[in-house]
Amino acid sequence: MAKNNVGRNRLVVGAHYGLKDWMAQRLTAVVMAVYTFTLLISFLTGDNFSYEGWAQLFSQQWFKLFSLVTFAGLYYHAWVGMRDVWMDYIKPVGVRLALQAVTILWLIGCAAWTVQILWSV
Repeated sequence: MAKNNVGRNRLVVGAHYGLKDWMAQRLTAVVMAVYTFTLLISFLTGDNFSYEGWAQLFSQQWFKLFSLVTFAGLYYHAWVGMRDVWMDYIKPVGVRLALQAVTILWLIGCAAWTVQILWSV
């Protein structure tokens, strides 16, 4: 009897990133949208549009943490997207791994810079 490779019996190979990263990208997109909405409301209801006004907003601990969580979500969102681009379009394994490593290092650097900026206010 021939083995049927359809439905639940289908053989799936690969890294199995699918649903988990799809959900993570949707969640990080929602976090970024809520942050953008919060920033927009703060801007529209604020009366001090100078550097001091923005520094006052970003000096509050809750807003620093909200910003940090949002940027961490942005970096993860970017990582998933770029990893998929590299996996889909760069076929030589060595080049793909090098590009993934450069992407990871760049995003880690951006995350460190984000922390430095947020906690310097």
